[in-house]
Amino acid sequence: MKAVAVKELKNRLSSYLREVRAGEVVLVTDRGRVVAELRQPGSSTPLTAHDRALELLCAEGVLVAGLPQDARAYRSSPLPAAVTSSDMLDDERGDP
Repeated sequence: MKAVAVKELKNRLSSYLREVRAGEVVLVTDRGRVVAELRQPGSSTPLTAHDRALELLCAEGVLVAGLPQDARAYRSSPLPAAVTSSDMLDDERGDP
């Protein structure tokens, strides 16, 4: 996702349309406020205000979105599944 000012969009419309065709979402800004978004037709449901705010922060470079959840990205825990937090605290404290 990227944000582009109206003037820049007008100057390079064909380029941004190619990016939209490739799946990119382009937020159009006017004086720093998002006024429109360009995306492929029917590509998704409308964004909530929360999602739009997050996407704007990503476009401005303030926030970096994480990758989709993938179990292979996480190491398995060395703790046995049957250990409770109480057992772990007792073990840490040296309690029987």
